[in-house]
Amino acid sequence: MSAPRWVDASVPLESGMVTWPGDPGVRIERALDLRRGDPANVTALSMGAHTGTHLDAPVHFISGAPGVDRMPLEAAVGRARVIPIRHPAAVDVPELRRHAIRPGQRLLFKTRNSARAWKARGFAEDFVYLTAGAARWLAARGVGLVGIDYLSVGGYRAENGAEVHRALLGAGVWILEGLDLSRVPPGPCELICLPLRISGGDGSPVRAIIRPRRRREKRHG
Repeated sequence: MSAPRWVDASVPLESGMVTWPGDPGVRIERALDLRRGDPANVTALSMGAHTGTHLDAPVHFISGAPGVDRMPLEAAVGRARVIPIRHPAAVDVPELRRHAIRPGQRLLFKTRNSARAWKARGFAEDFVYLTAGAARWLAARGVGLVGIDYLSVGGYRAENGAEVHRALLGAGVWILEGLDLSRVPPGPCELICLPLRISGGDGSPVRAIIRPRRRREKRHG
């Protein structure tokens, strides 16, 4: 039997794509173009560090904390779990208690966002997010990384975004946002999602790839 294939769980970067309200817009254009007689194609990129699928560093919400250039590489490479979330509005503590979460695990929450929010014409204000209580619960259990399938782990209408980020980042939990898990099944998997080495960066776009693991190989990371 062949090994499961890698799945690209990152969203494409495109000019005009949806961003968090107030963040810089995305502009991707050819600075040099062979069709104009230039010697090569060269693309100019203009976007915020928290565009599309991206990692948050502790300095994003904690002054003087490490940036993405100081992230341990193993934090975003290795065994992980894709956890299906039933709650239609938020990832809360009762939902988390069902999943036997252990210290050091990399957790990717698959919510209704993957099937719905990324297909919205504009920013989806009612995306599924982590409650502040869930963030503190995960931080207390010493998980290594938390990922979610839209632009923030904290809510937009709930106004708990800063509290959620501080609870996780302050406990050394790296945050992976903007995943598209629509083609990724729940269960154990392998994860690779390295950020750009931006000096002191508060975040960075990533190429997040996931390979499901067979059940007989089930060893949570």
